[in-house]
Amino acid sequence: MAKKVVFGPKMRGCVVLPASKSISNRALVISALGKKNAGEEAKLENISDCDDTFVMTRALTHMPDTIDIMAAGTAMRFLTALLSVKEGEAHTITGTERMRHRPIGVLVDALRTLGADVAYAEEEGYPPLYIKGKQLAGGCLSLPGSVSSQYVSALLMIGPMMQEGLQLQLTGNIVSRPYIDMTLSIMRSFGAEAGWESESAIRVASKLYEPTTYYIESDWSASSYWYEMVALSQDADARIVLPGLFEESLQGDSEVRHIFEHLGVATTFVRATEADGVGSVVLTKSGRCVERLEMDMGNQPDLAQTVVVACAMLGVLFRLTGLQSLKIKETDRIAALICELGKLGYVIHEADDSILWWDGERCDTAAEVAIDTYEDHRMAMAFAPCALCREGIVINHPEVVSKSYPHYWDDLELIFNTTL
Repeated sequence: MAKKVVFGPKMRGCVVLPASKSISNRALVISALGKKNAGEEAKLENISDCDDTFVMTRALTHMPDTIDIMAAGTAMRFLTALLSVKEGEAHTITGTERMRHRPIGVLVDALRTLGADVAYAEEEGYPPLYIKGKQLAGGCLSLPGSVSSQYVSALLMIGPMMQEGLQLQLTGNIVSRPYIDMTLSIMRSFGAEAGWESESAIRVASKLYEPTTYYIESDWSASSYWYEMVALSQDADARIVLPGLFEESLQGDSEVRHIFEHLGVATTFVRATEADGVGSVVLTKSGRCVERLEMDMGNQPDLAQTVVVACAMLGVLFRLTGLQSLKIKETDRIAALICELGKLGYVIHEADDSILWWDGERCDTAAEVAIDTYEDHRMAMAFAPCALCREGIVINHPEVVSKSYPHYWDDLELIFNTTL
C-alpha cells in the first residue's frame, strides 16, 4: 500500500491531536497497579486512541497467558516490569519480528537484581520473555544513565509495590531526563512518594498508589508534524490551532516550540475558556529562519526525524547530537533518515551512532520518490510534509501512523481540503 501526498495551497484550520501516548501508557500502568491495592480503578480522561495504547489497554484488561504487544516498545518495557510484580501470575510477553530483535537485557538484568523471576523464552537478551510475578524486596539499584528512559520509568512505576521501595542511582550522562520527570510527576499524582534526591539519584517509597481522576493532555510529539508543515508551507498566512496542549507540560517534546522558533514558526498560547474548557496553541509563520542549526537532542529523540527532515527541506545546515537511542527504536532511525533523505537529494552524514549532520551536500534524485517507512510511524509523518516543497512524494505503508496518530491522514485532508 502507498499514498501519494498532494497538498492544497492554503494551510488554515484547527487540528484535534491525539492524547499523549507517553502519558496514557504511564497512567494505565499506574492505574492498574493501584487497582490491585484499592479495589477500584482511577478515572483516566482523554486517553489516547493509538495502537500503542490499545495494546496496553488490551493486555491490562484481559491479562492472557501470552501477551502480544505487537510493535509497541513502550508496552513491552512497562509490562515486563508490571508482570514482575503480579504476584501468583505467570505470563509470556512477545511482539512483532522487529520487537523480538529489540534488546531488553538491561531491564531484565535490573529486575532480576531486584528479585524478579524473568526468563528468556528464545534468544538471550531479547523478547519473548516468560515472567512469574512475585513480591519484590526492592532496595538499591544502579543503572547507566545512557540507557533508554523507558527502562528507568518501568522500574520506577513498580517501585511503590516493593517491600523496601526503590533507590535508583543513574551513572554517567542521563538521557531523556524529561521522560523520567514525566513518570515521577504522574506517580505523585496517584499518591506515590517519588522524586530526585540528587542530580543522579531517585528514591521511591514503598507506598501504595491511590485511584484518582487524571486528565491526559494532547500529544506534543504529534504537534511536531504541524510545526514542520507550517515551516515548509508556502502560505505566508498559514495558521494552525492545536487544542489541548499545555504550556506547563509534562512532555519533554514540548521543546518543539522552541526548536521551531529557529525554523520560522511562532507559537502563541491561548488560555482555556468556559466554553471549550481547554487551552490551545496557535502556530503561524514568523518569517525568521536560521541558516544553521546545532542542537543536542538527547532529551527529545522522538523529534529528531521531524527536525532533520524540516532542516533539509528548508536548506538549513544542521548538526544534531544525542541521538544514540534512535538506533534501537521501531527501526534504526539514523540509517533510515540517511537512506530516505538520499532519495530526495540530500547527503546526510552520521558519526558515533549518535550524531547526524548535513553540510549542504546534494545528490541526484528521481522525479517521483517513494519513501519507505520501515514499520515506523514517525518516518511516515515526518516525510509526508516534504510534499509541500516538491511534487511526487509517495509514502509506502502509510497505515503505520496508527501506532501514535491514527487520524493523521484524515487531519491532512481536512486542513488542506484535498484527497491524499
